[in-house]
Amino acid sequence: MIRSTLIQAAAAVLVFSGGLAIAGSVKGEPAPAQAAEPSTTVGQVTRQGPAFAEADTSLAKSEPVSVSIEKIGLKGAPIDPVGLNADQSVEVPPLDRPELVGWYKHRPTPGEAGPAVLLGHVDAHGKPAVFAKAHTLRQGDAIAVKRKDGSTARFSVDSVERVDKDAFPTDKVYGATDGAELRLVTCGGAFDQASGHYEDNVIVYAHLAV
Repeated sequence: MIRSTLIQAAAAVLVFSGGLAIAGSVKGEPAPAQAAEPSTTVGQVTRQGPAFAEADTSLAKSEPVSVSIEKIGLKGAPIDPVGLNADQSVEVPPLDRPELVGWYKHRPTPGEAGPAVLLGHVDAHGKPAVFAKAHTLRQGDAIAVKRKDGSTARFSVDSVERVDKDAFPTDKVYGATDGAELRLVTCGGAFDQASGHYEDNVIVYAHLAV
């Protein structure tokens, strides 16, 4: 079973109702700044991340196409790559596509050595979105990511945690790993009406099943 070895910090990602967000920063870069959108917090990231060593169990690079999670009834949710905006904030899936998952393209593809990160809304316009039930996943649950080369990267959940958005575990989510791993990131906890976003994040950690 593959387990994370945290080597260095990289970007951290938060997801809120009404918008996805970045929080935390690469070492040496500015701290996160508030964006104009009431439900969005923006931090700074760079395209240059940690080096990921090849592992015998990892797959070749191939962009993700869709993700299925039988445990929560998610079947073939489409995935689009997201990158960086001009202000270095991470692009996010649009709210009018609540079924869409974003893959942060400046990190490994699912199945490659290193942590691949998929982002999704928990709700949008008052209705459940793609990762609405992510918080119910448990150790051993299966996640399948279909890839452009026709292969499917199959992951097994290691753990699920809910963290305060101000204490996002940057190293744990984006730090280099011994093998191919996956993180699903969405929002959770109480919704703060005053600020317009959730107080916490739900993060699912998984490893490539072999």
